[in-house]
Amino acid sequence: MTDIAATLLSPVILFFVLGALAALARSDLEIPEQIAKGLSLYLMAAIGLKGGIEVSAAGFDPQMLSAGAAGTVLSFFLPFLGFALLRSFGRLSALDAGAVAAHYGSVSVVTFVTGIAVLDANGDRAAGWMVAVLALMETPAIIAGLILARGSLGDLGRTRNPEGFGDHSIWREVLLNGPVVLLVGSFLIGIIAGKQGYAPVAPFFTDMFRGVLCLFLLSMGLLAARRLREARSLTPRLALLGIALPLVNAAVGLGVAGAIGLSGGTAAAFIILCASASYIAVPAAMSLALPRADAGLYLAMSLAVTFPFNIIFGIPLYARMAGTLG
Repeated sequence: MTDIAATLLSPVILFFVLGALAALARSDLEIPEQIAKGLSLYLMAAIGLKGGIEVSAAGFDPQMLSAGAAGTVLSFFLPFLGFALLRSFGRLSALDAGAVAAHYGSVSVVTFVTGIAVLDANGDRAAGWMVAVLALMETPAIIAGLILARGSLGDLGRTRNPEGFGDHSIWREVLLNGPVVLLVGSFLIGIIAGKQGYAPVAPFFTDMFRGVLCLFLLSMGLLAARRLREARSLTPRLALLGIALPLVNAAVGLGVAGAIGLSGGTAAAFIILCASASYIAVPAAMSLALPRADAGLYLAMSLAVTFPFNIIFGIPLYARMAGTLG
């Protein structure tokens, strides 16, 4: 349990807790939105570059293909499991259950970046190509969520209603959302540049990384707690599912990681991806594709419940789970 305690007491996690406590106490502490966006852009670029540099130095690992394929399949099928729980235990309509379930099959870039930082600090590095797996797991869950929600809307998909599959703005939002474009683009730049090309910018992207992450998680703590305070449709059952769903998905991810031979930090990163819930790309897609779904609900569950749980408790737990793979 010492590694869990060390993670909980790390500055990265404590800054998130500080932001959450400040928001719950109704403090006027605030990080301007444009500064928070700038911090997030830095983090995406830094983690993508570092992953690309590792791949350029070590070459492509055969496990990358199996992990990418497994992640893509899981991203599509995990929403079906979440949908069943949201319908039965959560008592949601099929429309809202489909919209929420999509969030729990897709991934949170910030949770992944935080997890990578925690794993690195504990000396348990993940393979650099996990950035590519993250990108592959972004979209299939959105498709699954739309299929699940479609069952409640009769002729959905055969009309010109925005709640269909023919609206190009939906796929533009899904495939070209900023964080993933920057993350994947930086990953490719890292592969092309290699260690020698990276050296001149390394002090900026390496030395400052954890400090910037602390400030960004401070802003995320403020945002998550304020979203929780404003939640109106979040029942105790749904709040419980906001914790149960990442644990269920993590257990599935653990089994798959073991089956394809992942271990150590790479297995932990894979489990973190499975357990994370999107609160950027999927909400944007759902607002376009399913405007009648309760946006307050799926944002409250993914951002105000699951994200804090994963940041504070989930990441060290998933690292421990990965340790069982040897």
